[in-house]
Amino acid sequence: MSVREVPIRGSGEPDEALAVDDSPVEDRTVGEPPADEARADEPRADEPRADEPPAASTADVPTVAGPTESAPAPPSAPIVVVEEKARDYRLLRRSLLAVWAVAVGLFFWREGIAADRTSLIVILAFGMAAATVGRRRMSALFIDWLPFVLILMLYDWTRDVALWLDMPTHWMLAPDVDRWMFGTNLTVWLQAHLKEASPPWWEVVVSVVYMSYFIVPYATAAVLWVRDRQVWRRFAACFIAVSFLGLVGYTLVPAAPPWAAARCTASQVADNPHDPPCMYYRGGAVPDNILGEVQPQHDGANPYVERISDRGWRVVGLDLVMRAINIGQAKSNLVAAIPSLHAGLTMILALFMWPRTRWFGRTMFMGYAWAMAFALVYTAEHYVFDILLGWGLAGAVYATYRVVDARLIAPRHARREAERERAVDSTIDEIHAAETARTRAVP
Repeated sequence: MSVREVPIRGSGEPDEALAVDDSPVEDRTVGEPPADEARADEPRADEPRADEPPAASTADVPTVAGPTESAPAPPSAPIVVVEEKARDYRLLRRSLLAVWAVAVGLFFWREGIAADRTSLIVILAFGMAAATVGRRRMSALFIDWLPFVLILMLYDWTRDVALWLDMPTHWMLAPDVDRWMFGTNLTVWLQAHLKEASPPWWEVVVSVVYMSYFIVPYATAAVLWVRDRQVWRRFAACFIAVSFLGLVGYTLVPAAPPWAAARCTASQVADNPHDPPCMYYRGGAVPDNILGEVQPQHDGANPYVERISDRGWRVVGLDLVMRAINIGQAKSNLVAAIPSLHAGLTMILALFMWPRTRWFGRTMFMGYAWAMAFALVYTAEHYVFDILLGWGLAGAVYATYRVVDARLIAPRHARREAERERAVDSTIDEIHAAETARTRAVP
């Protein structure tokens, strides 16, 4: 008995095939019981019926074997469809992933953590290629990720549109809203009560959370791509939607972050400039600044709001991480505070992973979004108003995605899956018919 492969068109994976038994097929319809399972009350084909005259004996009738006469085909087993046993690539994938992890660790140690998005995605691409050896064609990596990267590069090129348009920068909007919600500026309150002269151990966690924004969303996207390309495409669409809608937001309403407002007075920004010289002042406390005076509860702490998102890395002495943060902050739009994309992208990640993880995963992803919010407010990167707008943007994008997925995408995939199953059934029926015809034609 031989086994051959029957390729199935329209399959999602390139290596998908059916191995089909080439043994002759028994000539009977589907559902008909075999001859040896016929009911006892039905006469056999070679026994005369009660209402028919007995047939003449074959001994009395001479037979002549003609040229077209053929012997009956012997009974054979029905067609059998079995799955092809694929080659085991697990050891190879694990070995390649180990080599990739070591190479990435050495690269980060010598060159610093990749702060720009393109370099990080290139690094992740090698890991994705190693994780899918024997499971997926490498061309799929370029087909999926190249448009994603190009769209995000377009985002990078257009995020300074507000500067080109010379839109007025809002310096008082967010701090006024925060004071209306809390009665005080929450960044001022947090730095007054928590900030110390030298960074405590927990500021390492704060700095790690802030820095993780440049890595975690893309690393999660890479894992989703390795596990399920369809899920990855949905996440990529949500990611791009949040990014570009945020771009529209801070293009139309550019706003200064808390650390910049703490360096300027209301008179210095009365004409709503986007790049006043006071933003770059590092001489210490500024009298009558927009945020007001900080009254520290810990001796030696600076009595003013300062940007401390990288301060925790000084505790562990990782200057390469601080260098990466400084590079990323230098390339960013300094007045793109409304809405906070740090908050928006971490929240869309939490919402997207909520139905796809259990309680532990849900706790981790949602806790990550809240930890990011605390880090942004405490380190003077964003106001609470900015974070709420980022969360609202993420919620709106996720709700839209769920509606579109339920009404358009999911039914389309269901139709495609049904067509694929019909193609498989049709292929098996064709094989069955061909084997039946061949069996009948055997002399």
